[in-house]
Amino acid sequence: MKKIIFLTLLFTTVIYSQKKFKDQPLVSEIFTADPSAHIFNGKIYIYPSHDIFLENPPIDDCGGKYAMRDYRVLSMDYIGGPVTIHDVALDLDDVPWAKRQFWAPDAAEKDGKFYLYFPTKDSQDIFKIGAAVSDKPEGPFIPQKKPIVGSYSMDPSVFKDDDGSYYMYFGGIWGGQLQRWDENNKYSPGICGKELLDSGIPDGPAISPRIAKMSDDMISFAEDPKPVRIIDKNGNPILTKDHERRFFEAAWVHKIDETYYLSYSTGNTHLIVYATSNNPYGPFVYQGVINNPVDGWTNHHSTLKVGEQWYLFYHDTQISGQDHLRNVKYSEMFHNDDGTIKTINTIIN
Repeated sequence: MKKIIFLTLLFTTVIYSQKKFKDQPLVSEIFTADPSAHIFNGKIYIYPSHDIFLENPPIDDCGGKYAMRDYRVLSMDYIGGPVTIHDVALDLDDVPWAKRQFWAPDAAEKDGKFYLYFPTKDSQDIFKIGAAVSDKPEGPFIPQKKPIVGSYSMDPSVFKDDDGSYYMYFGGIWGGQLQRWDENNKYSPGICGKELLDSGIPDGPAISPRIAKMSDDMISFAEDPKPVRIIDKNGNPILTKDHERRFFEAAWVHKIDETYYLSYSTGNTHLIVYATSNNPYGPFVYQGVINNPVDGWTNHHSTLKVGEQWYLFYHDTQISGQDHLRNVKYSEMFHNDDGTIKTINTIIN
């Protein structure tokens, strides 16, 4: 029955929607989301979430319908080339401390070893971030027995700077639980979802993503996580109630010359926006929108330079039309001469 439903969704949506979407899904055999794209060993690898079909997905603002249980790496030799779906890179049952929900991962390489970073809930239903190691970019990955000490929330993203330092950016509100952690990294149980839209201090600074420098071993932090400040061009903090500019989830950093670009999702306003800084720790100055709303609720991305061309990897719901069954895509991304990024519209009618 599940196979019949999937094939029906695939047939009906892909056929009628060719003119609606600027880009087409990389793969249709499985549902994929939250793509983290990298070049390893001269090849393009994409590390996505692997969405799974649920008969009656829970409807809540804590992300209950995103019940992913394993990771499948995608790869291609060149942009536009055939895409390989690799075997399972890591399964939830292989992680001793994990209880449920394998959300958006990322990967990094150092000295010929490959590292997969993944968020999942522990036995107390608290999101932590784990690390797993492999000799191959596609895995399989061997997980550490415990989460990274000092880690919390979700959406890990590891950036390698020009001097060889690695930094992890992470965090997300609502179901990602970042609102339960204060800026001294202390946890308090709390709510998730729409109650947070203007809760607390709406006229105060929005919740910040976190940054931590990675240790040489790439499976631990070299420091306590710190907040990443996002401000406007007048130096004022982006506020909690500013839903079109405030951080929600999916922090990602790329660098051009001496400028760091922090891009992230605004969540309930469905944008990918960006801010810039001359320091990986920030503060980052808000600049504008990279990607306008896609088809579906979530909007999660990565950026990658292939040759001389930058690309935005993202997801939407073209195949299924359902928010928890997504498909990965990519689109060309352009930086203007003044360093700003041209806004992308992925829905063209």
